This record gives sequence, C-alpha cells and structure tokens, in this order.
Amino acid sequence: MKTLEPLAFDRRYFFKLLGGGIFVAFCSPALRAQESGRGGGGRRGGPQRPMEVSAWLHIGEDGAVQVFTGKTEVGQNIRTSLSQAVAEELQVPISAIRMLMADTDLVPFDMGTFGSRTTPDMALHLRKVAAAAREALIDLAVKEWGFTDRHVRAVDGRVIYERIPGQVEKSTGYGELLKGQKLAATVTEQTKLKPASEWKVAGTPVPKVDGREFVTGRHHYTTDMSLPGMLHGKVLRAPAYGAKLKSLDDSQAKAMEGVSIVSDGDFVGVTAPNPATATKAIEALVAEWEGGGGPSNKELWDILKNDIDRGEQGAKIDEALAAAGHKLEQTCHINYIAHCPLETRAGLAEWKDGKLTVWTGTQRPFGVKDELVSAFSLPPDKVRVIVPDTGSGYGGKHSGEAAVEAARLAKAVGKPVKLAWTREEEFRWAYLRPAALIEVKAAIDDQGKLSAWEFHSHNPGGAALETPYAVPVKLVRSHGSKSPLRQGSYRGLAASANNFARETAMDELAAIAGLDSLEFRLRNLEDERLSAVLKAVAERFGWKDRKGHCGIACGIDKGGYVANCVELEVKGGDVQLKRIVAAFECGAVVNPLHLKNQIEGSIVMGLGGALSEAIQFADGKILNPRFSQYRVPRFSDVPPIEIILLDRKDLPSAGAGECPIMAIAPAIAGAIHAATGERRRAMPML
Repeated sequence: MKTLEPLAFDRRYFFKLLGGGIFVAFCSPALRAQESGRGGGGRRGGPQRPMEVSAWLHIGEDGAVQVFTGKTEVGQNIRTSLSQAVAEELQVPISAIRMLMADTDLVPFDMGTFGSRTTPDMALHLRKVAAAAREALIDLAVKEWGFTDRHVRAVDGRVIYERIPGQVEKSTGYGELLKGQKLAATVTEQTKLKPASEWKVAGTPVPKVDGREFVTGRHHYTTDMSLPGMLHGKVLRAPAYGAKLKSLDDSQAKAMEGVSIVSDGDFVGVTAPNPATATKAIEALVAEWEGGGGPSNKELWDILKNDIDRGEQGAKIDEALAAAGHKLEQTCHINYIAHCPLETRAGLAEWKDGKLTVWTGTQRPFGVKDELVSAFSLPPDKVRVIVPDTGSGYGGKHSGEAAVEAARLAKAVGKPVKLAWTREEEFRWAYLRPAALIEVKAAIDDQGKLSAWEFHSHNPGGAALETPYAVPVKLVRSHGSKSPLRQGSYRGLAASANNFARETAMDELAAIAGLDSLEFRLRNLEDERLSAVLKAVAERFGWKDRKGHCGIACGIDKGGYVANCVELEVKGGDVQLKRIVAAFECGAVVNPLHLKNQIEGSIVMGLGGALSEAIQFADGKILNPRFSQYRVPRFSDVPPIEIILLDRKDLPSAGAGECPIMAIAPAIAGAIHAATGERRRAMPML
C-alpha cells in the first residue's frame, strides 16, 4: 500500500521547489477566476461546456519538463498522447516529460475528462504551449549568442546554431540556457504548429508511458493509497430508493474494538482500523426504514414515452409518408445498463489545519471539488482534490459520492478515512446509462432514396441524434423523460441508442427497397468521410463476396467516423460472433497503437449492451447487482477483431474514446436478421 506524504504547498511554492525555468501560460480573466475556485466546475453561472484552456509547462535546470493538465488518466492512455503532443512541438524526448494531472491545487481549471475533448482541445493547447516555449528558448539563445535566428533551431532538448546545415557550431541544453531564470511567454492564436505531415513523435506508436508499472502491478490506484493513522469507512445504505431512516440501534457496532459510529440524519457510517471490521460494524447496525419504492421494468416504456407536438413539420412528414410507395414505422427499446468499472468508487480524505484534501477516482476533479465545497460550506481554497490514475470511467465517474462520504467520516472522527464502494454498491447507487424509447418513421422513393425521416428519441439525450443520410423532409427531436432510475453519462452518451435505432431502420429500409445494406447506405450518403469508412470496412471484410451471416453499420459522433462489419452464427438462441472488422477515421492519428486499443475496447464494451447487459429493477431496488447476475462480455464472447485506421493528416485530430462504440450493435442486429430472418429492435438483443 502506497503511503502518501500530504502535499500542503501552493503552486508558487511548487515552482520554487523546481528551481529556475520557463513558465508558459495562456490566461484569460475568466480562467484565472476559475483557478481560484470562482465560476467553475459546472456550478450555476459557471461554464457548462469545456472552455478554451491553457496548461503550465516548466523546464527545470536539469532539462526535465513538467507539464500540468486538469485532464485525468482513466484508462484511455491520455498521459502518453499528451506527452507526444508536447514532445513534438518542444523538441524533447518523451522520457524528459513528466505529466502532473488532475490536482486542483496545481493545475489549471478543467471541466473534466469527457466528450472525447482531450485530444482536440487539451492536446492542441499543450502543443501551442510547447511551441511557444520552443520559440522563447530560441529567442533567448539568439539574444545570448548574438546570432540571427535564421540559423538557430531547437532539437532534442537543445538549442543549436548551424550556419551550414548539418554542421553544429554551438549547442546548449534548455536547462543550461535558462540558468535558473524564469522566462514568461504567451500563447497566442498565431502560435505556429507543425503540420501532421511533419510529425516525428506524434503520429507514431509510442509505448504507454509507465506501462511497466501497470503490467507489474506497481501502479497505485486510490484503493492502494494510505496515510498515517488512516481508518477505513463504510456507509449504511437504504434498502430501497427514497427510504428514510426511522430508527437505529448501533449498540453492537459500538461495542466492537476501534469502531466509531457517525450518524447525521439519514447518513450513517462507521470507521474502523481495517475494512473487514468496518464491514462487520455496518452489518451489526440494526436499522428500521420507512417509505421508498418505485416502478419496475414492466412500466419503464410507458414512463419514458412523451406526448409529442409534431407541429408544422409533422404535417409535412405525414404528407411525404402518404405519397411514398415504401415506408417504415418502428419503435426501439434500449434498457438501462451499468458502467461496471473494475475499480469501484473510492475516496481517501484528510482534514488538516482547516483544509480538506481528498484523493479520489473521478473524471471531474474540479466538479468534485465543487461538491465538497458545497457539502461542507468551505471556501474553495480550503478544498483540494487529487485524482490518481483511475481504473476505467466510461462516463460513470463524474460525481464525487465516495469523496464526500470519506470526507464526512474523516471530519467526524478527526483522522484520515479511506472508503471504497463494494460491487453491489456500485450497481445499486451509481448512475446508469439512460434507457431509451426511440420512434422512427421513414419513407423511400422508387430509386431507393430517402424521402422522409422522423425520429423521436425519448430520454437518452441528443448525442448522434441527427441522421447523416441525405433526406429532403425530416423531423428529428430528443425528448427528456422523468427517469425512474438515476442516470447519467456513459461512453458515447446517447450515441449508441440513437445510432442503433437509426441503423436498424436503415437495414429494414434497404430490405424494403430490395437493395444491399451497403449499397443502400452509400446511395443515401453525401458525407464523403462516412462513405470512406464504409467502403474501407466493406473491402477489408469482403462484404461483396460474404458467405456467412453478416451485418454492416456506421455512424458519426464527436468528430469520429466509424463502420463495422460482423459475421456471426446463431445456435439454439445463442449468438456466436465469428469476426468483427472496424474502420475508423478521426483526422490525424496521434498514436496508432493506442487508437486501435481504444477502438477494440469500445467494441468489446459495446458487445455487452448489444447482447446481454440490462439492469433489472422493481420496488426501488436493483435486482441484479453483481456480475453473477449481470453478464458483461467475456474472453469467450470476443472474436478476432480487425481495425482499419484512415489517417487523415490533412484534418485536425478528434477524440476516439466514444465514437467507436456506436456501430457494433446495429451491425450485430443486421447479422442476426441474416441468420434468423428476425428483426431485433431492442437492446440487449438476447
């Protein structure tokens, strides 16, 4: 277990510890306000979407490069790709870079790690910071040496002078050049960046930074960490949603050695010297509850369905449908599913000299800081959140429940407290991917072209809502619903649900038109990038000459373009996947190896929602809160997966953490239809 040395210094002291160097920042008044805790993190009146941000970069006298970012490492390997961005523009080796991430006392404000925004936003700005630092170093050398900058350039952590190309007449390391002084440089919109066609570090399969630590188990997560005198905590949970505590008998738990009881209204928790004793103490509490409950899966679709005012556009759709020779009307049902992170929520909290410091796994360190500020009525400078590398998030770790719970217990007992949720707590009390009811109406003409499209998505959200296909008359809307279960962000947000409904409808329309699924899609596409991934996946898969039961689907989300082909067999009601091919394009590729890993991981995760994952609930309770009752994909479920990358160095890099999940389910649905003749319009399909 890793013992932490509590950090109590501020950013200015941190730079003093590092010694002389270069400090680069792109600051706006709004950003400075957010850094100090005002106006940030999604509070009312604060920013509601990722802002243009800056990061700090420090070059020590030994040439070491310290980079600061509010982004979190939650398994997507962003530490490596961000290091590549800096190394490319600053002209230093990857080994010289140390990335300090997600410490609210030391890094600039960031809305969080979500929405596939790290690569297009943070990586871009770190490139600008590195480029500005590089040019400042060159200017410093020119001034010191008295040379023209026409012959001075930066390379491999050094500034060199070459009057004749290839003949280095003068050279000095970045740290030597700075000599302990601090040089301020400003990032502007005019900062010049290297085009992707000239990348030497970015765009290459650089191995995972600190990869050996992960493989050998030396890497530490929140649950591995420790503080001197630390206790372990557990929280008493209600038997059903909405239940209120009526009475509590804690006599048995109090009698246990080293156990403390913390009771404040409906919040009841315990602390103990070790996790086993804390668990026994919670189990020894005798609580009486009243109230609570809720509907079951049987009522879900009626609850989610909204009354719709279709307006004038609806009349146009009706007219187009009435005139069409071929039309379709269908409804898709998408169940709630859980995030299932292997690392459950955890928090380690310490109160010291009136300041609260919490180590926790979250995708939104500043958002969790806001939760702690609110929960304890503290000024922002009295709360610090530090995010160790976190084992998987998938959009499920935006909130800070474990952090707040650990902090409540730590404050009550006057000692540091670590708290980790159990697997059942993760299933029952974390938020879920939204369920969805999606209604589709569509018409095609005699040439197999879409003539009308109406799409109503109830509850999941607006991600990938719009159809990428050309259609002259359309009505597309997202409708909020009153969800009976707690729901929130998930990998791809609503893209998987909306794209499943759309792409299964496209398969059915292709059949009505008597056209091949690929031909029908291409006939209705004007987007060249989506057409390109469709053609690429079909060619590699051998779609034209396919022999087994196969399906194809595609989609667009957050700047990514994806297409999947699937081959499968259906035996006795079971689906056996034989082969998956995916084509993906997200602009200029930053790291092809890790991008392929992201795509493969997204596909495997998508298999669960497509085939087996569904939350069962009734009377305010989750009925399948463990892996023995909730089937996630296993090694035996995963066939060979082939990834094709379309590297568009002429386009900006987009994120890839979410889009690749969205096409696998409809491709499977198409293949199941090919095998059985049945249309599957619900997820999961089995």
